[in-house]
Parts: sequence; structure tokens; C-alpha cells
Amino acid sequence: MIKIANAPCSWGVLEFELEGKSPDYIQVLDEIKQTGYEGTELGDWGFMPTDPQKLKSELDKRNLKLLGAFVPVLLKEKSKHDEGINTAVKTAALMRDAGFPEAFIVLADDNGTIPVRTKNAGRITPDLGLTKVEWNIFSKGANELAKIVKEETGLRTIFHHHCGGYIETPEEIEMLMNSTVPDLLGLVLDTGHYKFGGGDPVEALKKYSNRIWHIHFKDCDNKVSGKSRLQNWDYFESVRNGVFCELGKGSVDFQSIICELQNMKYEKWIVVEQDVLPGMGKPKECAQNNRNFIKTLGI
Repeated sequence: MIKIANAPCSWGVLEFELEGKSPDYIQVLDEIKQTGYEGTELGDWGFMPTDPQKLKSELDKRNLKLLGAFVPVLLKEKSKHDEGINTAVKTAALMRDAGFPEAFIVLADDNGTIPVRTKNAGRITPDLGLTKVEWNIFSKGANELAKIVKEETGLRTIFHHHCGGYIETPEEIEMLMNSTVPDLLGLVLDTGHYKFGGGDPVEALKKYSNRIWHIHFKDCDNKVSGKSRLQNWDYFESVRNGVFCELGKGSVDFQSIICELQNMKYEKWIVVEQDVLPGMGKPKECAQNNRNFIKTLGI
């Protein structure tokens, strides 16, 4: 049975250092539960309790499962690898000790900090990508992090492709999958980021069915993404203008995605992520609308 979760980023709790106030973890967890979800992700380090027993208590009292934690690392810089590995191991140990040994480290590039990629999110061309040397450093770093996390904590690692970072387009995702170890590093397919990055999520499911260990449901508004390309918005301006809209209101074909998941016999988690900036929108209302939409898909 596929189970449905939501994540703190839907409440504006993002890994970026941005202006605006986001709700605390108590409100976020309460509203995730109240809107009909069964699990969540950790959010930034320190957003939820970093004491494993306290974390377990807060999740257990709401009958929520913890599915993973986002860990951004500037993988193209070898000097950043050790710090990233240490953060990933610390985060994985917290989730394991809180009673969630099946949770994932959700590894990503240090999105939003690379000016050329942030400025051109949604319209990346090959000349804006990694060099051959940088690809080698990047993929080796991802493999090493996943290997050490597995050895030291038992948890597995999945990579989150993301607009505003170096792994955005279908071609870049393919390069990463081809240059990393399948048993070590899985892929979390984010339907909205894949669409905004120029791809078809249904085709991604078919292509990477053996590497997709986790899925994020996110929609993408074609009108907003078109304006973004026309007016040269950066990543954050696109998000501010609602490029990631409520599920069912954009261009992602969720019904076909569900059919493909059934073909794959996928019986894991789907996490709703409707990225908003801190203080933006009505997160609880959107969470309820998104859950209601997923029910129309039969889940």
C-alpha cells in the first residue's frame, strides 16, 4: 500500500536562508496530521527536536512516521565533502535512534547558492553544467557519502534532483545515475522539479524504476514556468510566483504517474511537497487540497 506524507517545505521551512517567518514544528506536525497525512520529513537540522527520544515522542503522539531528511552538500567542491558526510551521518543517526531505521538521507546539491544555476533555473543549457573534472568529483562525493552513511548508521541515501542546483535537467540526472553506484545511491523523483527542469516525470519513472526508492509529489504551473523563462526570473522568484502550484492545477500528469507506479508495483511512500517561501500562502489549506486531490487518484 502506498502511503502519503507531507513535508515541512510545504509550510515554508526551507534549507535556504531567506527572509520571512515560518511556523514552528509543533504547528507543522499538527497540521500535517490534521490534513490526513501519515508521515513527514525532518526539515532543516534544528527545526524538529535533535534529541532522538524527544523527536520520537513528538512523532508518536501524532502517529506520524519519519521518512527522511534533506542534506544539501556542494558536491562539486571536494573541500566540502567531509563536512557534508559528517552532517549526513549525524542526521542519519538521529533518525535511526528515534526509531526510524528505514528513513533516507535525501542528498542534494547545495541548491540556491550557485548564482548561475539559481539565475537560470528552468532554462538550463549544457554550457551551464559541470565540467568533466567536476562531474568526477561530484559523483565520487555522492558515492562516498552514501557508503559512509550506510556503514555507520545502516540508513540508505537517495539523491534529490532540484532546480537551482547542478542536477536539474533530465540529462544531468542521467549523468548522475550513470556515474554512481546503484546499490548505494537511489533517486528520489520529484515530479515538479523534473517538469520545471524540462522533463516528463512519467518517462523518468519508466527509465529509473530500479533506482527510484522515494517519490515527491509536486505540480508545476506551465504558465508560471513560461513567464519565468520569458522574463528571466531566478529560482526564488519563480517559487514566489507559484511555479509549484497545488496538485492537479499544473501540468504534471498524476493519473499517468499513478498508473506507472502500479505497473512498477511501487508500495512505498509518496511525499507531497508544495514548496513555498517562508510566510507565503496558506499551507494548511493547500495541504488539505493536495490530500483531497490525491484521493481522487485512488490513494
